[in-house]
Amino acid sequence: MHSLQPVLFVLARALGGFAFAFLVPMAWALALDHPYLAYVWAGAFAFTLGSAWLLGRAVRRHRRELQPRDGFLLVTLVWVVLPLYSALALVLAMPGLDFTRAYFESMSGLTATGATALTGLDALPVSVNVWRCFLQFVGGLGIILLVVAVLPMLGLGGVQIYKAEAPGPLKDARLTPRIADTARGLWTVYFVLSGACLLAYRWGGMSWPDAFMHMCSTMGLGGFSSHDSSFGYWNSPLLEAIAMVFMLVSGVSFARYFVAWRVRSLMPLWRDQEVRAYVGVMLLAIALLTVLLGVRHYYESDRESLRAVAFHVVSLATTTGYASTDYTLWPAFAPVLLIFLGCFASCAGSTGGGIKMVRMILLVKQARRELVRAIHPRVVNPVTLSGGIVPGSVTANVLAYMLIYGGAILGLSMLMMLTGMDLETAFSAVIVCVNNIGPGLGSVGPAGSFEGLSALQHWVLTFGMLIGRLELITVLVLFTPQFWRE
Repeated sequence: MHSLQPVLFVLARALGGFAFAFLVPMAWALALDHPYLAYVWAGAFAFTLGSAWLLGRAVRRHRRELQPRDGFLLVTLVWVVLPLYSALALVLAMPGLDFTRAYFESMSGLTATGATALTGLDALPVSVNVWRCFLQFVGGLGIILLVVAVLPMLGLGGVQIYKAEAPGPLKDARLTPRIADTARGLWTVYFVLSGACLLAYRWGGMSWPDAFMHMCSTMGLGGFSSHDSSFGYWNSPLLEAIAMVFMLVSGVSFARYFVAWRVRSLMPLWRDQEVRAYVGVMLLAIALLTVLLGVRHYYESDRESLRAVAFHVVSLATTTGYASTDYTLWPAFAPVLLIFLGCFASCAGSTGGGIKMVRMILLVKQARRELVRAIHPRVVNPVTLSGGIVPGSVTANVLAYMLIYGGAILGLSMLMMLTGMDLETAFSAVIVCVNNIGPGLGSVGPAGSFEGLSALQHWVLTFGMLIGRLELITVLVLFTPQFWRE
């Protein structure tokens, strides 16, 4: 316990920062909701801040430089504890909502998954919907980046935490000499693009509350909406186009935007092989599905087919999960392809989920390398990425990650089927939760929700969202005996 106290000290600071997030729904409640809800959010703020103060006071004498092992533990604790406080607030704000579904909803928000256990979203109080969507905004770039930014003020280093939370296999590349400056730079890019997204939605015809909520869930690539029919509520080509633009933007590494801004050029984006593959996969999928729906005559015109396909390809591939129609009614190939794209299409360093495009590129190149070596055993054929040779340690990390990823998907799917769920729903529910996509197939598709699942099923999928958001190894390493040995 003594060795955990420095981790708890930083956790207290993260919890204290998170407390101020409750002021956002409180402000909306004061303006548009019943006064009771304003008291709920104010109470959540006070309780969370008080808990953070008490925890920090209890362990304030045990401050030291965090070790790599501390980083893994801290990241996991933050992502487990913050949804707990959010869930307690949701239970108070929504009488009749049980704690299991409230925690599921909170985890889905902070991990930017977008799988909802609620129905009747149109009738929910504005502040409740604002809180759900704002959780995705906070979780978009990672709550740990906020902790990294304030750690220097506490006299602690943040490199270990950044490595544990940063998505993608290439975690050691820094944009600035100091990790705190990197974190602030990424958040600056995030806020500037978020402001542009908010104004674009308002200009496109959304009300200010809807524009704010959908800005949060678009930039976080989470997909929560204030309407049960999601973007189908508006049936607006303009709003769908705006959403597509900002989903595409958010699916690219924010580090690339930061670098492009510093050099005043878009060349860092164009030269990035991952970005080129990201755009290419999107265009190919849109063309393929547009032709498929056109041949099957699902829509009256090719323009309507292109509009529906483009929106859902971008939405699912970036792991946002917005829907304007029930795409599970399309030919079976289409929804399966959409979910498959969500497993890998978004870029490392973006707010998207999945294994990331860079891992898929490295896997394909490694497979091709092995095929060449089978024919020419002595040939020198290193794996390269954007003109640079990828170290063998990175390739080994990717292969290990994929092994764990496949094992997690299979294990959780089997567990879901053991609870009595059918194969299609179980497998798709696990896929979309581990990859932080949102809607799946069957009863958890875009026309349904996760509300009807049992408590055990909710907790299994909640665990899936957690390990998926923290890229599996960060969480699963805590279950190894070696982690707890001195």
